[in-house]
Amino acid sequence: MIQRDVYLKKLLDFKDKDLIKIVTGIRRCGKSTLFDIYINYLKEQGVQEKQIIQINLESQDYNFESYIELYNYIKERLVSNQKNYVFIDEIQRVEEFQKAIDSLYINKNIDLYITGSNAYLLSGELATLISGRYVEIKMLPLSFKEYMSAFEQNIDKQEKLLDYLKYGSLPLTVELFKTDPDLIESYIDGVFSTVIYKDVMQRNGINNQMLLESIIKYIFNNIGSPISTKKISDTLTSMNRATSNHTVENYISALIEAFLLYKVDRFDAKGKNVLASGYKYYVVDMGFREHMLGKKAGQDMGHILENIVYLELLRRGYKVYTGKVDDLEIDFVAENKNGLEYYQVSLTTREELTLERELKPLQKTGDFYPKYLLTMDRDLEADYNGIRKINMIDWLLDNK
Repeated sequence: MIQRDVYLKKLLDFKDKDLIKIVTGIRRCGKSTLFDIYINYLKEQGVQEKQIIQINLESQDYNFESYIELYNYIKERLVSNQKNYVFIDEIQRVEEFQKAIDSLYINKNIDLYITGSNAYLLSGELATLISGRYVEIKMLPLSFKEYMSAFEQNIDKQEKLLDYLKYGSLPLTVELFKTDPDLIESYIDGVFSTVIYKDVMQRNGINNQMLLESIIKYIFNNIGSPISTKKISDTLTSMNRATSNHTVENYISALIEAFLLYKVDRFDAKGKNVLASGYKYYVVDMGFREHMLGKKAGQDMGHILENIVYLELLRRGYKVYTGKVDDLEIDFVAENKNGLEYYQVSLTTREELTLERELKPLQKTGDFYPKYLLTMDRDLEADYNGIRKINMIDWLLDNK
């Protein structure tokens, strides 16, 4: 079992706090396993088995027809005069689940943890009912550091990064890679199909799967490039798959809600404001992209590395934008409580012209926030008037 220390720490920080802990993320990113790790910790700290109620609503063992049945099932198992730790996976499978959550929260001897695979979980009535009474823990598939923890320490890191980029970072792919790599493609296909059918099409009443997959392929093929719904619509129409901007926008929103895609706003580094256009998209797991695009998936390594850096910045707690300074592009502007950081991502900057091109936007921001150039070059770290060049793998494995 790969330890998910970053997310475990977040659960521990909020243990026994008067808040509902909600773990969100794409299917099979490790939410249920995180609960298992946390429950093992609770037991090691002396929490008894009878104080723990764990329900996975994807299992056939649980088939509640209403929120009342779910609530009564839990209430009957509560231990009086002791803290009860209640874990519910995929809560959205129960109709009007928000009413059960609200009722459980009122019980002061319950510490409540739930997961969901769709962003709508925290919209609408549930958000209204529990406003100010929950904390969301946004979970992603394995970081490269977590991925590497499953292998021998002396293994070739660059080779493993290529595997990470090709097969993706869903936790089970690591186990399959070790035991039977021929099954990885079937596994990814199964997860992807479930996400598309249950979390995108079924949830949003979408019935044109061919159009949906065309939109997905277009975006997957253009990660890291500015994309507009009009551009997608026009492209698909020219391929005899006529559609409208409105339909494309609705389909993309459904993909974002299912955590398959991330839409990234654009930030003006000089004006220090978020712009209303120039969105870019990144995919939650490179294995899905490989699955959809096949051999074409590895043709744009620069944008693939960008995608990995974007996800890693999210893991590290940043709000992430793509950047603009005058007519130049900065790959990422990352914001946290300490301010801004700037990141350029390039496969290599060994050629002088390439190095100059990548440094120029960072040199023009007009501020003194930290600036980084991440590449796959195996050179020593370098500093260009305050702009630090760091090897990508070293940065991904950084322990700081």
